[in-house]
Amino acid sequence: MKEKKVKFPGPDHPISIERNPGRVVVSIAGHVIADTRNALTLREAAYSPVQYIPREHVDFTQLEKTDHATYCPYKGDCNYYSVPAGGEKSVNAVWTYEDPYPTVAQIKGHVAFYPDRVDEIAEQLPASRELSKSSLSKVGE
Repeated sequence: MKEKKVKFPGPDHPISIERNPGRVVVSIAGHVIADTRNALTLREAAYSPVQYIPREHVDFTQLEKTDHATYCPYKGDCNYYSVPAGGEKSVNAVWTYEDPYPTVAQIKGHVAFYPDRVDEIAEQLPASRELSKSSLSKVGE
C-alpha cells in the first residue's frame, strides 16, 4: 500500500479555522438539513470559505452514507453522504473528516456541504435579519 503524503499549512498554503458568529442553515428540496449557530469557517489557500457544521446540528435521517472517499494531504481521509431528497444532484453532497490531521483537528465532528449539490447554504449574521446565500465551495480534494 502506498503511503499517503502529508502536507502542513504554511505561507504557500494557509489554512485558518474560525467560529462563524452567525447562523448557518442548509436546505434542499424544501427540507432543512442543517441549522446551527456553531459553524466553523475554514479558509484554505485561494479556495472559497467552507462552513463546517457540528454533526449534532445536522439531520442525519435525511442523509445516506456512501462508499465514496477522497484524501486531502492537509486534512486527511474524507468520507461522504448523499441527500436522497435532492436526487442526482445531491449524490456525495456532504463530506466529513472523521479523523482529521492535528493541524485542522477543530473540524472533527463536523460536516460540510457542496453548495452546488444543495439548494442553499444561508448565513444569517448577528446584525442581519435576512438570510443570504453564501458562495461557498468544496475545499481541495
